[in-house]
Amino acid sequence: MSRIQILSPRLANQIAAGEVVERPASVIKELIENALDAGSNQIDIDIEAGGVKLIRLRDNGCGIDRDDLALALSRHATSKIHTLDDLEAVATLGFRGEALASIASVSRLSLTSSTGSEAWQASSEGRDMQTTLQPAAHPQGTTVEVRDLFFNTPARRKFLRSEKTEFNHLLDVVRRQALSRFDIGFTVRHNQRVVHQLRACRNQREREQRLAALCGPAFIDNALHIDVEAGPLQLRGWIGLPSFSRSQADLQHFFVNGRVIRDRLVAHAIKQAYRDVMYHDRHAAFVLYLQLDAATVDVNVHPTKHEVRFRDGRSVHDFLFRAIHKSLADIRPQTTLRQQDPPAAASHAQPESAPLQQHMPLAYHQPGPAASERQIENSIAAYQLFASQPQPASPAAAGSDIPPLGYALAQLHGIYILSQAEQGLIITDMHAAHERIVYERLKTAHAGSGIRSQPLLVPAAIAVSEKEADMAEQHHELFSRLGLTIEKVSEESLLIRELPIMLPEAGVEQLVRDVLADLITHGQSGRIEAAMDDILATMACHGSVRANRQLTVSEMNALLRDMETTERSGQCNHGRPTWTLLSMTDLDKLFLRGR
Repeated sequence: MSRIQILSPRLANQIAAGEVVERPASVIKELIENALDAGSNQIDIDIEAGGVKLIRLRDNGCGIDRDDLALALSRHATSKIHTLDDLEAVATLGFRGEALASIASVSRLSLTSSTGSEAWQASSEGRDMQTTLQPAAHPQGTTVEVRDLFFNTPARRKFLRSEKTEFNHLLDVVRRQALSRFDIGFTVRHNQRVVHQLRACRNQREREQRLAALCGPAFIDNALHIDVEAGPLQLRGWIGLPSFSRSQADLQHFFVNGRVIRDRLVAHAIKQAYRDVMYHDRHAAFVLYLQLDAATVDVNVHPTKHEVRFRDGRSVHDFLFRAIHKSLADIRPQTTLRQQDPPAAASHAQPESAPLQQHMPLAYHQPGPAASERQIENSIAAYQLFASQPQPASPAAAGSDIPPLGYALAQLHGIYILSQAEQGLIITDMHAAHERIVYERLKTAHAGSGIRSQPLLVPAAIAVSEKEADMAEQHHELFSRLGLTIEKVSEESLLIRELPIMLPEAGVEQLVRDVLADLITHGQSGRIEAAMDDILATMACHGSVRANRQLTVSEMNALLRDMETTERSGQCNHGRPTWTLLSMTDLDKLFLRGR
């Protein structure tokens, strides 16, 4: 080992750049955040060669005074925090005072700015980190030019990908920042070609237009707007319908107080909220904004500021889960249909003989609050469709508007119900739909009767880590509410004395371990409830009307009416869709009408 010495400013900045500046996308993120903090309402970005040759960002913010220009390129120089109290309640996107110095250490950087009266330019080159200052012509605001990124660190430059790849990464950053601030206009040009020209949004309609431009029109066509507030927490934005799931998590944008973040606690809460309606390994799509007191969230946990730490993570997790879970539960067929094609035009008026049927409720045995699991099972067997009232034969006799899922026309191959709705033809998977209806009834009954436990003849011992044992003891009441009696018998040993009647003893050890892992990581777990829901889902599946069961028109209509009032009826218990719409527009295209 050589003697200890103080690093040169240049080398210290280049080491810092290794944390902050990974590629051109990292540079544009820092520059946009500075522009937003400066109060800009228009940001213009010019890129050449994917950002390696040139990144130029111009804003119309407050600008930088001449005396502060050179300081702006110094490390640990910032106007955004002054005391520890400021750091503990950061309201700006940037605050570390490292970004510009780090970027300048690995590029040729110039900073031109005006506060309104005069303009000056500061230049710095990564070779010697010397800053020069000279007069310039510039309107109020700031322009930052970053040329020849990594020209003095060739090893770093070798890790860059193709021009197209680097530009796509950069564009992803701009897209997220444009989603974070609808009130800001953005223009992006690459190699002199305009890629994005986004005007500042003045109303909800323009915000949805920007959303469609950045996330695709399919997202906004299949998204539900939410706005939920609980005390100091507010969640607003858009969540994708369960039917609009993705094969990967590529359309998930979450913002905390306007800051783009990626957070495990947030991801876990949203995944749990979609658990009951998402098909296998599919991923939800969302653009969500969480607002809370800046003092209750620590943004100073990662150099790139992508991660945050909530002071009360459990409350945030519960709020996110409940807000999204309820919004998804409230989705009914009528909610989805409102976002589909408009109702059929007059040219597609119903024929006089259309068999419109009035509402016919399903008959079933509804278990009371004290129902046992056996009673719940019996209620499934007793859940039968029937019709006993005379049906009207024409629209005039029906005397009411067409319900969302329309009126049954026929049954196809004993599997699908075909119904005529305002928008066109509804096709319903009768088993999947009935399965969801029974499942929701069972969950309601089970919640009313509570979770009943049974003692084990021989308590099950589990060897765990000391941390897991402490966590089990700390959350003793939580386990008890869920029907599990767990006792800490030593520093690294637990004893399971009781478990819910619905859960088989086999596999309970792994379930407890998984719950403890969730509690350690997220401070929350829904695995026990999920396991019991899986059992109820299986019961519902076996108790639902099966394929090839011939239904009368009245029975089919009764099923459709129940779907319209049942939570999450758009998906079966496994996340598959229960119905789909062939609109009149779709049918006209199939038969080339109007051509």
